[in-house]
Amino acid sequence: MADPLTLLAKALLSGVIIALIAEIGRRLPTVGALVASLPLVSVLGMMLLWHTRPDAENMARHAQATFWYVLPSLPMFPLMAGLLRGGWGFWPALAVGCGLTVALYLAMVWGAPRFGLRL
Repeated sequence: MADPLTLLAKALLSGVIIALIAEIGRRLPTVGALVASLPLVSVLGMMLLWHTRPDAENMARHAQATFWYVLPSLPMFPLMAGLLRGGWGFWPALAVGCGLTVALYLAMVWGAPRFGLRL
């Protein structure tokens, strides 16, 4: 486990990124969505992982698994957009979107090995 100061620095950096995305999205929703869609968290996570464990095979496994785990999260966004446009409140739409994502993650974890994917 990282020392407390390093962990605090990581948390602060993550918080700043999220706050910036929210602020950009408040002013310019499309630009905020573009910035939010960038794999900033993944890239930062890979950089920090590489810093603590510079192992090419470990990083390759991490990058490949990240790709496969992103896929189940994508349907949440059009589902939420449709629910919100259909009159649903934000919190119920978010809950349904997150529920779908959890179900798809579980399906990915269950199904990936059956298709020869090592996550």
